[in-house]
Amino acid sequence: MILISNNLGDAKSLITHPGTTTHARFTEDVRLESGITPGLLRISVGLEESADLIADLAYGLDQI
Repeated sequence: MILISNNLGDAKSLITHPGTTTHARFTEDVRLESGITPGLLRISVGLEESADLIADLAYGLDQI
């Protein structure tokens, strides 16, 4: 349900990894100073039902 994207700001829920998308051009030191750690994910919540989003996130995390 949650799509991977490097462009947040839609009516649907999206997830991105800033370290390899929006902040990829910065050095690792600059990213870390900005709070962009290797495991950081950014979620933009859209208009879907919250229970569906929670279930989708739980499923995705179980796959790790």
